[in-house]
Amino acid sequence: MDQIKKYMQENQELILRDIQYLVESDSPSNNKKLADICNKKIQNLFQRYFGYKPEEIEQENYGNHLRFEYGEGEETILMLSHFDTVWNEGDLAFKVEGDKVFGPGILDMKGGLVQAIWALKALQDLHIPLSKKVIFLCTSDEEVGSPSSKEIIEKEAMNSEFALVTEPPVAESGALKTGRKGTSKYYVEIEGKAAHAGNHHEDGISAIKEAAQQIVYLESQTNYDIGTTVNVGSIKGGGKLNVVSESSTFGVDVRAKSLEEQQRIDKIMRELKPHTEGITLKVRGGINRPPMNRNNKTSELFIIAKRGAKDLGIDLKEEYVGGGSDGNFTANLGVPTLDGLGALGKGIHARNEHILASEIPNRTALLCNLISSL
Repeated sequence: MDQIKKYMQENQELILRDIQYLVESDSPSNNKKLADICNKKIQNLFQRYFGYKPEEIEQENYGNHLRFEYGEGEETILMLSHFDTVWNEGDLAFKVEGDKVFGPGILDMKGGLVQAIWALKALQDLHIPLSKKVIFLCTSDEEVGSPSSKEIIEKEAMNSEFALVTEPPVAESGALKTGRKGTSKYYVEIEGKAAHAGNHHEDGISAIKEAAQQIVYLESQTNYDIGTTVNVGSIKGGGKLNVVSESSTFGVDVRAKSLEEQQRIDKIMRELKPHTEGITLKVRGGINRPPMNRNNKTSELFIIAKRGAKDLGIDLKEEYVGGGSDGNFTANLGVPTLDGLGALGKGIHARNEHILASEIPNRTALLCNLISSL
């Protein structure tokens, strides 16, 4: 049996224990206090296994980021994980039901972060030499678009030969992600004029009616044939039923396969005009992540991963997906990027979010094999 796989099988329960240690520490993106508590737990793991802590990169509005170096060499491998989650404190609890292990952020992506730590630990404990230094970034704001970590990620990527992202693989197939759509986010703020709905309805200018008209128009820009989706995922406005609504705000999520298509939709958003006289309209937001497109270097990197997976008895596949990640940033800079190297499971951003305990050894060994092969 492959020594790395055997090592992971022998330590499966300890890896799961460490995953539980982080998952039980809620770390929503918008709560710096909680994110920093989780940050300290991650530092404890590095200190316990490697004898030194990561560099802490302090942030004002988000949890502090972590930068950890392992190995030596002039060339580097950049490894990316995030520890923020979409869940508020107390939303979900850690629990085990058979092979399924549930918890907030366990799949996206604290499971992958812990597996990455153990991949490096295996290299250390098994005395497997590396030809490149590993730079491991653990960030706290990926779920909200990486506003404070993007620049850090791109700076490290510019000096890296490869980028490995420990987001979960494709749920059904376990495939790695070699392509992702670009993402854009917008908020449309509408101001109208309030009036009594019974006595003076004609004097009002409804912000909700205007929002409805804008939403129908924007969602009509969805084109499945070219892979573009425009989704209004949130809306608020109005108040009492007997008052013409004075204000309304809705949020728009855009996914596209090319930068040109992102820019086309961005122009549409910037040029939105009111349908009704007396309405004022403001758009904020913009393009967040560029598309992550596969190239020849990505193909070569995937072949290396597939070769290592075969030694583990895994028939590794690759897929193009709609969700974005920090791998979009690295790939856009021309760095060969493989995504989906984290824990296997289902339920990203859903209440049934879980990983499969039985897959922990294989997926951790896969990442470890890949790092050692580069």
